[in-house]
Amino acid sequence: MLKTERQQSILAMCDRYGTITVKFIQEVLAVSDMTIRRDLEELAQKKQLLRVHGGAQKMTSEEQLISSIEGTKAANELSHNEKKKLHTKEKEYIAKHAAAYITKEDDTIFLGSGTTIELMTQYIEHDSLRIVTNSLPVFNLLSETKRFELYLIGGLYREKTGAFVGSIANEAVQKIGIKKAFVGVNGLKGTEVSNFSIEEGTLQKIVLDNAAEKCLVSDANKFDHSDFYNFYDLRKIDALFTDSTLSAELKSYYQQYTKIIQ
Repeated sequence: MLKTERQQSILAMCDRYGTITVKFIQEVLAVSDMTIRRDLEELAQKKQLLRVHGGAQKMTSEEQLISSIEGTKAANELSHNEKKKLHTKEKEYIAKHAAAYITKEDDTIFLGSGTTIELMTQYIEHDSLRIVTNSLPVFNLLSETKRFELYLIGGLYREKTGAFVGSIANEAVQKIGIKKAFVGVNGLKGTEVSNFSIEEGTLQKIVLDNAAEKCLVSDANKFDHSDFYNFYDLRKIDALFTDSTLSAELKSYYQQYTKIIQ
């Protein structure tokens, strides 16, 4: 049997049974243990299945989507639409808890760019708030409710994230007193908080420095990872909102730097 035929057979077995063992593949294809293991490693590297102890497992549709999108993440920033498709349940969970942290009427709140923060707009309960944002999607979502005093920070528009950045935006946020700021991240590594864009990171740093309470939102897969630009020190953050999938080990490690809210 040719290698391509053998690997197609392995993928077909994965699709049918979900999880298969090396021993089972051996019995079906009558090839050596070493050959099967090489095939499984190669298919796993191609993101066509998941390698598990003693065999392999079919990838879910979401895992396939994440693999295909994040495969180029190191070199390219994901688009706004691509990010919206990733870790949706986790982001929904974070958004609810972060929005519940807004407890006082008449506060000035800053909401940054990012798909998790966009979801927060659905769960803000208080009406008497002044909300400042540099995110066009966040502004559009909030303007539809007609509930808040809204301020959209202008500047250079970044289509990738729907955010306004640059010197005009930086100057504007420097003059605003913020009670609570919510900022999204692309990576958390030790005390370093990072994202892809220097321009967005610069504005986020200014906002966090000016805020009485500094909050980050991040799904668990961003922990112990770093992106291109380190824009803040985690030890200065008051609260970090994440989802319930964060491991106890990582939570314990990062709690030495800030308060983790799940």
